[in-house]
Amino acid sequence: MIDSSADPSAADPLDEFTAHRGVLFGTAYRLLGSVADAEDVLQDAWIRWSAAGRAERVGNPRAYLVRTVTNLSLTRLTSARAVRESYVGPWLPEPVLTEADAAEGAVLADSVSTALLVVLESLGPVERAVFVLREAFGFSHAEIAGFLDRSEATVRQTAHRAREHVRARRPRFDTDPEQRREVTGRFLAACDGGDLNAMLELLAPDVTAWSDGGGKVTAARRPLHGCDPVARWMVGVLAKPSVRGTAWRSASINGEEGVLFTVDGHPIGALTFDLADGLIRNLRFQVNPDKLRGLQG
Repeated sequence: MIDSSADPSAADPLDEFTAHRGVLFGTAYRLLGSVADAEDVLQDAWIRWSAAGRAERVGNPRAYLVRTVTNLSLTRLTSARAVRESYVGPWLPEPVLTEADAAEGAVLADSVSTALLVVLESLGPVERAVFVLREAFGFSHAEIAGFLDRSEATVRQTAHRAREHVRARRPRFDTDPEQRREVTGRFLAACDGGDLNAMLELLAPDVTAWSDGGGKVTAARRPLHGCDPVARWMVGVLAKPSVRGTAWRSASINGEEGVLFTVDGHPIGALTFDLADGLIRNLRFQVNPDKLRGLQG
């Protein structure tokens, strides 16, 4: 680390980095859909920052760090997509526990929800970066152009294209926190009782369930469609001997009320869902043990 003792007025590189860590992790996570990869990117960014730090007299640390994290994430995203082509079963982003903040909850849920992260997977890397930087963090087109070494006009066009792409592929679902809590409570009760009828009452006729085990644990290799198959699969999974000893509770996951599954306090899975007219339309189970890092309380 660079010794700043020669300039007592110089800010400590670690303090500067820590001050912006929230936006840096948020950027990397939204770009990569992976807690582990986001942490690796921040480690690489810290190495570059502590080496450049005060020696280069960075005038705008936040801009410098966001640019660094964005470009490191884009490099990693390109290689990650090749790996995902051979992924076993459905791929889902890594879930993270989030604080339910009354003032910021709606914004957080909209920008980091599992549903949005899944849609972002269908964007090209640069489109994804532009969308995240603009829509989640409010950077100007000019700032983003500087981060990505592109013209402002190009960034504006890319932002418009990405926004339209996301809008077309992400139908608006109910996000009322009280309704989500009520549905989650009923879902937990159905799980506790193994009540097939109660489960059926919660699911939309065209519900789809995705389960990401990554080939590491037992999970459905293909999405399940329809309320009866999904309900029977869910109740069947909970009835298996291997699930005994598992506890489930409501938790704020990716900015929305979801369900956290644990054994002896250790997370073994997470469930997030979309609501429409009070019914569950999409269920997403993350049970890949390599992708549960963000669920550590």
